[in-house]
Amino acid sequence: MSIKYAHTNIVAKDWRKLSEFYINVFECKPQYPERDLSGDWIDSLTNIPNVKVKGIHLSLPGYGDGPTLEVFGYEPDNLRNTEPKINLQGFGHIAFHVDEVEVVVQKLVEHGGKILGQIIKKDYEGIGLLTAAYAQDPEGNFIEIQNWSK
Repeated sequence: MSIKYAHTNIVAKDWRKLSEFYINVFECKPQYPERDLSGDWIDSLTNIPNVKVKGIHLSLPGYGDGPTLEVFGYEPDNLRNTEPKINLQGFGHIAFHVDEVEVVVQKLVEHGGKILGQIIKKDYEGIGLLTAAYAQDPEGNFIEIQNWSK
């Protein structure tokens, strides 16, 4: 049996706007066609009657046809009913390795995201220097922006 990682999904309030954020800040590339899913099959898959799912897959930087970030919106929606926190149980964040953490954090803020704490530098003996920041996209999803150098 062969197994390979396919995608990570983000359920968005506004999938078009959130997709543009990841395209503009992290250089993700849209993979067309956009998805417009409805019918008995998706109702059965999601266990949501009369669901409509729209969105797009975004190629992640550095991977070409590799795993994607799937940004979807649902109708009817079920918006988050709690303030996001970095330490909630379940999937916590996605991470991007970048050349310059400070530059990408600034770009993230300019496109509606926000930094969670501070940009840190930590020397890990035998591994290298980590420069990193936790941030949030415009809908509150957590992102780690990191750089490892020797």
